[in-house]
Amino acid sequence: MQKTRVAIVSVTNDLTTDQRVHRSCTTLVKAGFRVLLVGRQLSRSLPLKQRNYQMHRMKLLFDRGPLFYAEYNIRLLLLLFGKSCDLLLSNDLDTLPANYVAFRLKNIFRKRTFRIPLVHDCHEYFRGVPELSGRKGVTRIWKVLEDLIFPHLRFVIAVNQSVASLYHREYGNKITVVRNVPFRKKILPAEAGTIPGIPSGYRIILYQGAVNVGRGLEEAILAMQYLKTQAILLIAGSGDILEDLKRLVERESLQNKVILTGQIPFQELDSYTRAADIGLSIEKDVSLNYHYCLPNKFLDYIQANVPVLVSPFPEMKAIVERYQIGEFLISHDPPLLAGQLDRMLGDEQKLQQYRSNLVSAASELNWESEEPRLMALLQNVDMG
Repeated sequence: MQKTRVAIVSVTNDLTTDQRVHRSCTTLVKAGFRVLLVGRQLSRSLPLKQRNYQMHRMKLLFDRGPLFYAEYNIRLLLLLFGKSCDLLLSNDLDTLPANYVAFRLKNIFRKRTFRIPLVHDCHEYFRGVPELSGRKGVTRIWKVLEDLIFPHLRFVIAVNQSVASLYHREYGNKITVVRNVPFRKKILPAEAGTIPGIPSGYRIILYQGAVNVGRGLEEAILAMQYLKTQAILLIAGSGDILEDLKRLVERESLQNKVILTGQIPFQELDSYTRAADIGLSIEKDVSLNYHYCLPNKFLDYIQANVPVLVSPFPEMKAIVERYQIGEFLISHDPPLLAGQLDRMLGDEQKLQQYRSNLVSAASELNWESEEPRLMALLQNVDMG
């Protein structure tokens, strides 16, 4: 009887909202692996819902900064080295040091280098995140780690061609593009989505995802002062600036026009997304990572049949232009942003055309169509 292969997948988040990793784990299960997904436990972490693979969250002393990354990688290394497995899958640079050391240690006494392979998944161009902007010392440390490890990686995945090209030009690795597209969803009427606390008749402008710097969220909130359409701005997610946004809403007395939900498990998020009239992905051009992003929320809007307003960055722009599913942001200036939202919400004929086009986009941009790329890579991995 053939032994079940074990894959250990690692991330630095708390596993609640990471749909990319959930899809990867689901594909690994389909490929015959018993999967253990490792993340961390935060004080605000929500309980995890049952999935078709195992999960483990480490409780750490530090939540952020150099001490967090050091503690996380030491703890992860001990866990990886102490468990028998047949595949390691690291997600982003911040999990790579522990995975690479474990990969080398596990294979040091083996006859073949790739007996237990390491697959690295680049969710973003890590050194291009806005959180590292202006922090030359910290960026240099991550660059040193990348320079030491990346050229030795045999199996690398990236979420889009732009990120893949950046890493390929820098290190020469062959990189497989596996886009961050959602599972295919059934086409349902808009009323199938529900959002608690929003009165009937209000239009819904939705932002879902990480609530971090450079996402245009402050401007979106301020734009609600100038919006003429009866609408609610819903910000569904959590992150570094959530408390700042709550204070901004209170200061501008916008409690009746802006709702901040905090973290929502991805299993529950779909009903919020389906109820939206416009989906926002209006990141600012403050970093390479944002400039070349293909956000999960943008692709979720497509599957939920929600017209989009997005920044005209290469990856999103190509999809919006190809399928004609929304508009490009003209300006982050709150009055101008409000005017653009009013025009979109006031043109029901155009919104209906976008929704019709979204059906075609959703039929192509889904995990069922993208998954064979990951399956092909797993088949090429040397299992020893």
